[in-house]
Amino acid sequence: MKDLIVISKVMFVEKRDIIISILCGFVAGITAIGLFALSGYLISKSALEPPIYTLMILVASVKLLGIISALIRYGERYFSHRGTFTMLSNLRVSFYEKIERLAPANFQKYRSGDLLSRIVGDVESLQNFFLRVFYPPIVLLLVFLCTIFFVTYFSIEVTLIILIGFIVTTFIFPAIIAFRQKKVERGVRDSRGKLSTEVSEFLFGFRDLKIYQKLEIKEIRLRNSADVYLKEQENESIYKLLSESSNTFLSFLVSFTVLGFGAYLVSIEQLDGIYLAMLVMVSLTAFENTTSMSVFPGYLEDSRQAATRLNNVVSIKHEQETIKESKEKLSLKKSPYIRVNDLSFAFPNDSKNTISDVSFNLPSGSKTVIVGPSGSGKSTLMQLLLQIYPVKQGEIYINNKSMNTLSQESIWKSTNVVLQKNHFFYGTIRDNLMIAKNELSDKEMENVLEKVKLHHFTLNDQVLEKGENLSGGEKQRLAIARVLLKKAPIWFLDEPTSSMDVLTEKYIYNYLFEEAKKDTVVLISHRLTGLENMDQIIVMESGKIVEIGTYDDLMENKGYFYKVKQIEQSVFIN
Repeated sequence: MKDLIVISKVMFVEKRDIIISILCGFVAGITAIGLFALSGYLISKSALEPPIYTLMILVASVKLLGIISALIRYGERYFSHRGTFTMLSNLRVSFYEKIERLAPANFQKYRSGDLLSRIVGDVESLQNFFLRVFYPPIVLLLVFLCTIFFVTYFSIEVTLIILIGFIVTTFIFPAIIAFRQKKVERGVRDSRGKLSTEVSEFLFGFRDLKIYQKLEIKEIRLRNSADVYLKEQENESIYKLLSESSNTFLSFLVSFTVLGFGAYLVSIEQLDGIYLAMLVMVSLTAFENTTSMSVFPGYLEDSRQAATRLNNVVSIKHEQETIKESKEKLSLKKSPYIRVNDLSFAFPNDSKNTISDVSFNLPSGSKTVIVGPSGSGKSTLMQLLLQIYPVKQGEIYINNKSMNTLSQESIWKSTNVVLQKNHFFYGTIRDNLMIAKNELSDKEMENVLEKVKLHHFTLNDQVLEKGENLSGGEKQRLAIARVLLKKAPIWFLDEPTSSMDVLTEKYIYNYLFEEAKKDTVVLISHRLTGLENMDQIIVMESGKIVEIGTYDDLMENKGYFYKVKQIEQSVFIN
């Protein structure tokens, strides 16, 4: 229930619609009972041949209550659904704002299909929280209290029957249903998450499955997951129908008891017979509202589980620490000075540090390259510099300001970033360049394409999802074109030319360093060629810095860098 309270704080911003919905529901319920009570009394009264004006008043009253009931019921539906849609909108926005900053950690913890299932399916499940869980019991309780007070005036015995029936159909029976339904609801959610995961893996891995001739096996697993999900949905539907029919049976049983016992009271002259039909109609109408309580446990459990799954994504301790940012923004007029002190980092649930006791300085306008074997922590270090992961041990300073005191957005705004894998959106070349900066002209974009040797593309050429119609080198050059258009004073480049040929790579580097002549540049590279002009070289191995210096210094020291350089040269010579 704690998770539902957290979700409720986000959803119940629309208090006005909630109050109006409850008020309209209460008035609609009371009006319906008054309508049927008056109809029952009219039937009984008509049998006694009263004066015509009496019947006219009664008939007019019935019509009036019918019109009022219809209008109020419409108002209830309107405000409750409007409130629900607004609540879902608030919930989606709130959830996105939290998960956006936690995306790297979440992609490590959750498979993409399961994460998609939570974002879409679980949020959709919460649409029933207000409509089926929150306000119906409140309305039902208010209506029954008024009904009991009304019936008490005519018969204490009938009141007790209705009260007992109310307790059984509203509290005892739903509690039994809730106890038995947890397993059914959990099965639906788990199977939905597994199906989403299987579908996403099937689509993303289709080409590899086809190449390795494992497509049929994956299809069988996908069909099995779909069959399990359909079976769980079927069981859920059967159980809900069984609950509704059982609750309806109990409601009719109470009404028949009212009729039987009321007839007995009439026979012993403890109840005026003219009120018997009215009491039966009151009972039938009042217990119509208890039908919603038969599905209440299912929707409550569904909402609770959905809220738990959503909160699990955004409320883990280390993730909460990630989003604790001050409002201070990084403002740079020129290239900054960056200092890293005693930095250590381990991925969640990983006992071994990926980065250990790393310290170095990046002077303003300096050109630094970080080299080392695969798995040495180079890319992780860059992600820490970008504040993609939270820094818990050690400090990173930008112009003597701790990165922990600076907002992520302001850091990213001041940084040109080219990662090993860059995402490209379905659309055109223009669409994928426009994300660099607003109000770019076609001329600017065409000039940049020319500079990165993508002149064979036009701005209207199509880019498929993830840039599937582009080669590896074209993707990297398009990513470089984006950062050239952004023009920020800090450059973080992670293997930006690994898929390019040697001549193109040399040309791109020459142009990049000319453009970033006055900026602070950090380059990650596996290759040790062309590093002679770098201001400093940081050599990493197993998450630690083993050497720092200029190219000439490292070659003169004949340490780790010198040995690897010799090996690289011998490989190329042979």
